[in-house]
Amino acid sequence: MKVRGMKKITSTKQKLLNKLKKDGVCTIGKIMEGFTITEIAVRKHIHELEQQGFIKKNTVKQELGRPYFTYELTEKGHSTFPNQYAQLPLELLQDLEELQGKEAVNSLLSKRLEREKGEMEKLVGQDNFEEKISKVANIQNQKGYMVELEQSDDGKYIITNYNCPIANIASTYNQVCVNEKKIFEGVFPASEVISESLITKGHNFCRWVIKKPEGMH
Repeated sequence: MKVRGMKKITSTKQKLLNKLKKDGVCTIGKIMEGFTITEIAVRKHIHELEQQGFIKKNTVKQELGRPYFTYELTEKGHSTFPNQYAQLPLELLQDLEELQGKEAVNSLLSKRLEREKGEMEKLVGQDNFEEKISKVANIQNQKGYMVELEQSDDGKYIITNYNCPIANIASTYNQVCVNEKKIFEGVFPASEVISESLITKGHNFCRWVIKKPEGMH
Protein backbone atom coordinates (compact mmCIF):
# COMPACT_ATOMS: atom_id res chain seq x y z
CA MET A 1 0.00 0.00 0.00
CA LYS A 2 1.37 3.43 -0.91
CA VAL A 3 1.08 6.26 1.55
CA ARG A 4 -0.05 9.51 -0.01
CA GLY A 5 2.15 12.49 0.59
CA MET A 6 5.41 10.56 0.98
CA LYS A 7 8.31 12.15 -0.86
CA LYS A 8 9.79 10.05 -3.63
CA ILE A 9 13.31 8.91 -2.78
CA THR A 10 15.65 9.92 -5.57
CA SER A 11 19.03 9.53 -3.86
CA THR A 12 20.72 6.24 -4.70
CA LYS A 13 22.56 6.26 -1.39
CA GLN A 14 19.35 6.84 0.57
CA LYS A 15 17.73 4.04 -1.39
CA LEU A 16 20.61 1.76 -0.42
CA LEU A 17 20.22 2.69 3.25
CA ASN A 18 16.47 2.06 3.04
CA LYS A 19 17.06 -1.35 1.44
CA LEU A 20 19.43 -2.45 4.22
CA LYS A 21 17.15 -1.01 6.89
CA LYS A 22 14.24 -3.09 5.60
CA ASP A 23 16.06 -6.30 4.67
CA GLY A 24 18.92 -6.37 7.17
CA VAL A 25 22.01 -8.28 6.01
CA CYS A 26 22.08 -8.45 2.19
CA THR A 27 24.27 -9.85 -0.54
CA ILE A 28 24.95 -7.72 -3.59
CA GLY A 29 22.43 -9.86 -5.46
CA LYS A 30 19.73 -9.10 -2.92
CA ILE A 31 20.57 -5.40 -3.02
CA MET A 32 20.41 -5.31 -6.83
CA GLU A 33 16.76 -6.50 -6.73
CA GLY A 34 15.79 -2.92 -5.88
CA PHE A 35 17.89 -1.15 -8.51
CA THR A 36 17.78 -0.63 -12.24
CA ILE A 37 21.23 0.98 -12.51
CA THR A 38 24.32 -1.14 -13.13
CA GLU A 39 25.93 -3.26 -10.44
CA ILE A 40 29.17 -1.30 -10.88
CA ALA A 41 27.33 1.94 -10.05
CA VAL A 42 25.66 0.36 -7.01
CA ARG A 43 28.97 -1.02 -5.75
CA LYS A 44 30.49 2.46 -6.05
CA HIS A 45 27.77 3.90 -3.81
CA ILE A 46 28.15 1.00 -1.36
CA HIS A 47 31.90 1.60 -1.17
CA GLU A 48 31.38 5.31 -0.45
CA LEU A 49 28.83 4.56 2.28
CA GLU A 50 31.22 2.01 3.74
CA GLN A 51 34.04 4.56 3.77
CA GLN A 52 31.75 7.03 5.53
CA GLY A 53 30.86 4.47 8.19
CA PHE A 54 27.19 3.93 7.31
CA ILE A 55 27.57 0.39 5.94
CA LYS A 56 29.61 -2.57 7.14
CA LYS A 57 30.91 -5.29 4.79
CA ASN A 58 31.19 -8.86 6.08
CA THR A 59 33.17 -11.70 4.52
CA VAL A 60 31.35 -15.04 4.46
CA LYS A 61 33.54 -18.09 3.89
CA GLN A 62 32.25 -21.25 2.24
CA GLU A 63 33.48 -24.84 2.37
CA LEU A 64 33.41 -24.90 -1.39
CA GLY A 65 33.92 -21.93 -3.62
CA ARG A 66 35.18 -18.45 -3.02
CA PRO A 67 34.01 -16.33 -0.08
CA TYR A 68 31.30 -13.76 -0.70
CA PHE A 69 30.34 -10.48 0.94
CA THR A 70 27.26 -9.30 2.76
CA TYR A 71 26.35 -5.76 3.72
CA GLU A 72 24.46 -4.28 6.67
CA LEU A 73 23.91 -0.94 8.37
CA THR A 74 26.25 0.17 11.12
CA GLU A 75 24.99 2.00 14.20
CA LYS A 76 25.77 5.22 12.36
CA GLY A 77 23.70 3.97 9.43
CA HIS A 78 20.72 3.19 11.65
CA SER A 79 21.01 6.65 13.22
CA THR A 80 20.20 8.30 9.88
CA PHE A 81 16.58 7.19 10.34
CA PRO A 82 14.18 9.07 12.64
CA ASN A 83 14.35 7.99 16.28
CA GLN A 84 13.41 9.21 19.75
CA TYR A 85 16.81 8.65 21.38
CA ALA A 86 17.24 12.34 22.15
CA GLN A 87 13.74 13.02 23.48
CA LEU A 88 12.76 9.75 25.18
CA PRO A 89 15.14 9.87 28.21
CA LEU A 90 13.94 13.38 29.10
CA GLU A 91 10.31 12.36 28.74
CA LEU A 92 10.88 9.35 31.00
CA LEU A 93 12.42 11.56 33.68
CA GLN A 94 9.52 13.98 33.41
CA ASP A 95 7.06 11.08 33.72
CA LEU A 96 8.93 9.83 36.79
CA GLU A 97 8.76 13.30 38.34
CA GLU A 98 5.04 13.51 37.69
CA LEU A 99 4.43 10.07 39.20
CA GLN A 100 6.81 10.11 42.16
CA GLY A 101 8.05 13.67 42.55
CA LYS A 102 11.29 15.56 41.98
CA GLU A 103 13.08 13.62 44.72
CA ALA A 104 12.70 10.40 42.72
CA VAL A 105 14.41 12.04 39.74
CA ASN A 106 17.21 13.33 41.98
CA SER A 107 17.70 9.84 43.39
CA LEU A 108 17.91 8.37 39.91
CA LEU A 109 20.44 10.97 38.78
CA SER A 110 22.46 10.37 41.96
CA LYS A 111 22.56 6.67 41.13
CA ARG A 112 23.83 7.55 37.67
CA LEU A 113 26.47 9.76 39.29
CA GLU A 114 27.74 6.88 41.45
CA ARG A 115 28.02 4.58 38.42
CA GLU A 116 29.75 7.13 36.16
CA LYS A 117 32.09 8.28 38.93
CA GLY A 118 33.14 4.70 39.62
CA GLU A 119 33.64 3.95 35.93
CA MET A 120 35.68 7.11 35.39
CA GLU A 121 37.93 6.47 38.42
CA LYS A 122 38.49 2.88 37.29
CA LEU A 123 39.38 3.89 33.73
CA VAL A 124 41.64 6.76 34.78
CA GLY A 125 43.51 4.78 37.45
CA GLN A 126 46.28 6.14 39.65
CA ASP A 127 48.55 7.72 37.03
CA ASN A 128 50.23 11.07 37.52
CA PHE A 129 48.17 14.23 37.19
CA GLU A 130 48.94 14.95 33.53
CA GLU A 131 48.17 11.38 32.46
CA LYS A 132 44.95 11.34 34.48
CA ILE A 133 43.61 14.56 33.03
CA SER A 134 44.56 13.44 29.51
CA LYS A 135 42.65 10.18 30.06
CA VAL A 136 39.61 12.08 31.35
CA ALA A 137 39.61 14.26 28.23
CA ASN A 138 39.86 11.19 25.98
CA ILE A 139 37.03 9.40 27.79
CA GLN A 140 34.78 12.46 27.51
CA ASN A 141 35.69 12.81 23.85
CA GLN A 142 34.69 9.20 23.19
CA LYS A 143 31.32 9.94 24.80
CA GLY A 144 30.70 12.70 22.27
CA TYR A 145 31.63 15.81 24.28
CA MET A 146 34.00 17.16 21.57
CA VAL A 147 36.74 17.96 24.08
CA GLU A 148 39.67 20.33 23.89
CA LEU A 149 42.33 20.18 26.64
CA GLU A 150 44.65 23.13 27.34
CA GLN A 151 47.21 24.03 29.98
CA SER A 152 47.51 27.63 31.15
CA ASP A 153 50.71 29.36 32.24
CA ASP A 154 49.68 29.32 35.91
CA GLY A 155 49.42 25.53 36.13
CA LYS A 156 45.71 25.16 35.47
CA TYR A 157 44.22 22.66 33.05
CA ILE A 158 41.20 23.71 31.03
CA ILE A 159 38.73 21.15 29.69
CA THR A 160 36.37 22.63 27.11
CA ASN A 161 33.38 20.63 25.86
CA TYR A 162 32.00 22.00 22.61
CA ASN A 163 29.14 19.51 22.58
CA CYS A 164 26.86 18.13 25.29
CA PRO A 165 25.23 14.84 24.18
CA ILE A 166 22.71 15.10 27.04
CA ALA A 167 22.01 18.82 26.84
CA ASN A 168 18.25 18.30 26.61
CA ILE A 169 18.24 16.52 29.99
CA ALA A 170 20.79 18.83 31.61
CA SER A 171 18.81 21.92 30.57
CA THR A 172 15.77 20.63 32.46
CA TYR A 173 17.56 18.96 35.36
CA ASN A 174 20.54 21.05 36.47
CA GLN A 175 21.70 18.26 38.77
CA VAL A 176 23.31 16.65 35.70
CA CYS A 177 25.83 19.53 35.49
CA VAL A 178 26.36 19.47 39.26
CA ASN A 179 27.04 15.75 39.03
CA GLU A 180 29.59 16.24 36.27
CA LYS A 181 31.50 18.58 38.57
CA LYS A 182 31.38 15.92 41.31
CA ILE A 183 32.84 13.35 38.90
CA PHE A 184 35.82 15.63 38.21
CA GLU A 185 36.22 16.29 41.93
CA GLY A 186 36.23 12.54 42.56
CA VAL A 187 38.95 11.91 40.01
CA PHE A 188 41.01 14.90 41.23
CA PRO A 189 40.24 15.01 44.99
CA ALA A 190 43.14 17.35 45.79
CA SER A 191 42.19 19.88 43.11
CA GLU A 192 39.68 22.69 42.94
CA VAL A 193 37.27 22.21 40.05
CA ILE A 194 35.74 25.42 38.69
CA SER A 195 32.90 25.66 36.19
CA GLU A 196 33.51 28.75 34.04
CA SER A 197 30.71 28.24 31.50
CA LEU A 198 27.92 25.82 30.70
CA ILE A 199 26.03 25.08 27.48
CA THR A 200 22.86 24.79 29.57
CA LYS A 201 23.36 28.41 30.67
CA GLY A 202 23.41 29.67 27.11
CA HIS A 203 27.17 29.53 26.46
CA ASN A 204 28.68 27.97 23.34
CA PHE A 205 30.64 25.43 25.39
CA CYS A 206 31.16 23.98 28.85
CA ARG A 207 34.50 24.90 30.40
CA TRP A 208 36.02 23.26 33.46
CA VAL A 209 39.19 24.55 35.12
CA ILE A 210 41.20 22.11 37.21
CA LYS A 211 44.32 23.25 39.05
CA LYS A 212 47.20 20.87 39.57
CA PRO A 213 48.06 20.78 43.31
CA GLU A 214 51.56 21.89 44.20
CA GLY A 215 54.02 19.07 44.64
CA MET A 216 51.87 16.57 42.71
CA HIS A 217 53.47 14.62 39.87
